[in-house]
Amino acid sequence: MAHSGRRIFISAIAALLAIPASAAEIQHRTEYRVALAGLPIARAAFLTQIEDDHSYKIAGDINSAGLADLVTTISAKTSVTGVVRKNKLQASKYSLYYKSGKRKARVYEVSYRNGNIISATTTPMPKRPKNWIDVTPRDMRSVLDPISGLVFTGDTKVCSQTLPIFDGETRMDLVLSPKGDEDFSTNGFKGKATVCSVRFVPRSGYKKGRKDIDYLSKSNRMEIWFAKSDAANVYAPVYVRIPTEYGMVTITAVKYGSNS
Repeated sequence: MAHSGRRIFISAIAALLAIPASAAEIQHRTEYRVALAGLPIARAAFLTQIEDDHSYKIAGDINSAGLADLVTTISAKTSVTGVVRKNKLQASKYSLYYKSGKRKARVYEVSYRNGNIISATTTPMPKRPKNWIDVTPRDMRSVLDPISGLVFTGDTKVCSQTLPIFDGETRMDLVLSPKGDEDFSTNGFKGKATVCSVRFVPRSGYKKGRKDIDYLSKSNRMEIWFAKSDAANVYAPVYVRIPTEYGMVTITAVKYGSNS
């Protein structure tokens, strides 16, 4: 997988893993296992803080493990801050620190105002190929960050919406549609999960003709399972399936809704 492909994959994991705290001024830690064709390739942990002034911060660490470490070491740190407004998490700043092997670390930073992107920087700035599809000003309006963008209040019809995501470089839509319910059990949760089929639609901020993006955009096998946290009255992902040319990537919550 190319450097930018791994970076998009890390962003996708971050987008699919954030889970909010259940009350004001509570710290909430959640842990995940990432596997490729059943073999472990990464682990992730997220810590969420929601204060009594309705501000929030979600910070996460993602690190390669197992099979992936035999190829190259990947590490990432990501965070988002914002406010809870009208029962929605509205970001003000998002950042992603990403390092792959011996390459220089790259930092992506995005600032938002009322759901619109007002600035987006990448340090160091990569060289763009001739067939790069630029992000347009229109693509930066009414956009969600890739972390809190997949956390929904309890009255949301989770699987009947399109999520406009920008991860600091690539603008994509995740088109959700209902696929029923499934039983799901992990540390801190046991019950029904709402299953959404996901269609990945790349919009801009990527190299035209990239095989991994073309493959994912043509697939109909991507899924996200959302579980409801009754204490927080929100839905958040607990299980994800992402098809790749190398096999199915699965992301599974091994701890959900536990503060310990």
